Amino acid sequence: MRGLYATTALAMFFGATTMTASAQDKAAPARVEAAADDWAAKIEAQMTDDERFSILHGFMPIPLGPYANPELQAKWPKDVIPGAGYVAGVPRLGIPSQRATDASLGVTNPFGVRKGDTATALPAGLAIGATFNPELAFAGAHLVASEARAKGFNVLLGGGINLVRDPRNGRNFEYISEDPLLSGVMGAEAVRGAQSAGVVSTVKHFSLNSNETNRHTWNAEIDDAPHRESDLLAFQIAIERGRPGSVMCAYNLVNGEKACGNDHLINTVLKRDWRYKGWVMSDWGAVSGADFAIKGLDQQAGEQLDKQVWFDAPLKAKLADGSLSRERLSDMVRRILRSMKASGLVDAAPAPAVDMAAHAQIARQVAQQGIVLLKNDGNALPLAANVASVAVIGRNAHVGVLSGGGSSQGLPPRGWAASVPVGGGEGSIGAWRVERWFAGAPLTALKEALPKAHIGFDPGLYSQDAAALAARSDVAIVFVSKYEAEGFDSPDLSLPGNQDAIIEATVAANPNTIVVLETGNPVAMPWLAKVKAVVAAWYPGQEGAAAIADVLTGKVNPSGRLPVSFPATTETLPRPTIPSYGTPEHTHVTVRMTEGSDVGYRWNARQGIKALFPFGHGLSYTGFAAQGLKTDGAKASLTVRNTGERAGATVAQLYLVSQGGKPTRRLVGFQRVELAPGTERTIEMTIDPRLLADWNGAGWTIAKGDYRFALGESAEVLSTPVTVSLKGRIWQD
Repeated sequence: MRGLYATTALAMFFGATTMTASAQDKAAPARVEAAADDWAAKIEAQMTDDERFSILHGFMPIPLGPYANPELQAKWPKDVIPGAGYVAGVPRLGIPSQRATDASLGVTNPFGVRKGDTATALPAGLAIGATFNPELAFAGAHLVASEARAKGFNVLLGGGINLVRDPRNGRNFEYISEDPLLSGVMGAEAVRGAQSAGVVSTVKHFSLNSNETNRHTWNAEIDDAPHRESDLLAFQIAIERGRPGSVMCAYNLVNGEKACGNDHLINTVLKRDWRYKGWVMSDWGAVSGADFAIKGLDQQAGEQLDKQVWFDAPLKAKLADGSLSRERLSDMVRRILRSMKASGLVDAAPAPAVDMAAHAQIARQVAQQGIVLLKNDGNALPLAANVASVAVIGRNAHVGVLSGGGSSQGLPPRGWAASVPVGGGEGSIGAWRVERWFAGAPLTALKEALPKAHIGFDPGLYSQDAAALAARSDVAIVFVSKYEAEGFDSPDLSLPGNQDAIIEATVAANPNTIVVLETGNPVAMPWLAKVKAVVAAWYPGQEGAAAIADVLTGKVNPSGRLPVSFPATTETLPRPTIPSYGTPEHTHVTVRMTEGSDVGYRWNARQGIKALFPFGHGLSYTGFAAQGLKTDGAKASLTVRNTGERAGATVAQLYLVSQGGKPTRRLVGFQRVELAPGTERTIEMTIDPRLLADWNGAGWTIAKGDYRFALGESAEVLSTPVTVSLKGRIWQD
């Protein structure tokens, strides 16, 4: 009933929102955006230069840096809302202030500056990616935007599109996947969902923000073609489909130039080739010169984190000496104004009421669909309804579920059940490094789901205690966790503490051992062969405990699929160790992206590497068969059948496995399909031609020749390929 209720809640949610989104989709290209362009040009022409410059920079309205001074805080405009960002409007011209909030996984409340203000906390971005469900990405982002707008915010700093190039990156949990199609499509729906609520959404961090180690001085070197075919393609798809009002640039350097002052990235790729019409805002503390404006940056955000307010007096000086043209100044202003108008910030109606109960149900459904069943020997799961005794083992399994740290950290309505200061590192980011455990304990949820079973608990401090409890129980469930946070990478994939030893002791005492992972990244599993089942729950959000219990007990049939590959060892990664890891903050390092466009499973295919668990992998409590693939290279159709005895969902995956006679591996289509037992459905997919092509320096080329496509249970388990002969094609973006 719980899974059904969540589905019904989502259906009701879409009944209230998709009409708006659909109407916006049809009107935006022809009417809304054209009207926004006209309005922006008209208003900008009436502005004074002081007014123009005033919307080109903004500060972070929290007691940070100079604004730790109460006297300066007292001078803030009356419409300031403490949060991530503020840019003053121009009331005489009807230009509203911009009030920004971090919003990757929910409306954040940094350092608790808004006393008692809570918001729905969604599961990690990787969990959303694992759903392979664009509708849920839309619903989750609309949820966040609705709450943000109700709190007075109108700009969402969400939309993490960066590909997972390194499974040790501390910020991967905010992102979606290692694949450009999946990240682009899901990211686009998140943008659409957010902007359908009447706010501006960003996509970020443009581009190659692949590690947190020395992120301000990390120089990612990559040739144009592989960049265009990987991270940039993910951004391009998200921008084309989602039409975000703003793009946020990254901290790192790309080919020797800071991303926020990178002429090639911003002026050539984004604005010229993709014809992007919105504005480019900086990340907080990512601007180091007024000349960034000439190189394409339109707005300096979080200005007190930079050495100075570059986009005020220093930029005015450049206008005076002619190095900044009046045309460019007008362009910067108009880009901001047109996105504010197109997204509904100008003359915005009062924010509608927020249904927090419905939002909680959506958060639960994201967690349910994002959980991935990695292993299930002997049908150890779901737990039998008549199970007599269960041992729940693991740190804080009786307290709550873990969340990721940094600027995406949420404070849900039930609050944090535990906060554990971690600290470490240099600079202010260390203050953000605090383990937060959302209220709602897996132990409690399992007791509610299995009222007739005796459920014991051990915190996993000592192997002997864990083993003793496991030995006298029918089944043992070990909850393990690994904390990840913005600003920090992990040196390897190991579980911290003695968690591996706890699992080893538990399974030695009871072979019916199940492991539940609460992690923001793939992890190593030296005990994998010994345990019966493994469940990847990621950081499951505020409703995570209930969702985990739903899946373990079979109330929900798992349908998540891995959005990232789990490596067998770090030695198989393009960079077995993280360059400059352990060096002082701001150590300069140049990193050649030797994998190019072959990120994750593509790298594995190129090198002949088998993953511990490959991209796209995920098990179910029922069986599915996909067959009858037909394709002409532009469209594809296939039939999916539920061959088991339970209702469930699978993800149909279509891969390109040979390109003009050259072996390759690219996801070119996917669709989540829900089926009752014994039923089947024929589905169709449209194949983006760029996924079959190579970047030629000025556009895309599909070489003449044979192309082979295969259905996949994952990126490594593929059906017999279907061959299509293509005539070849060359075109520009």
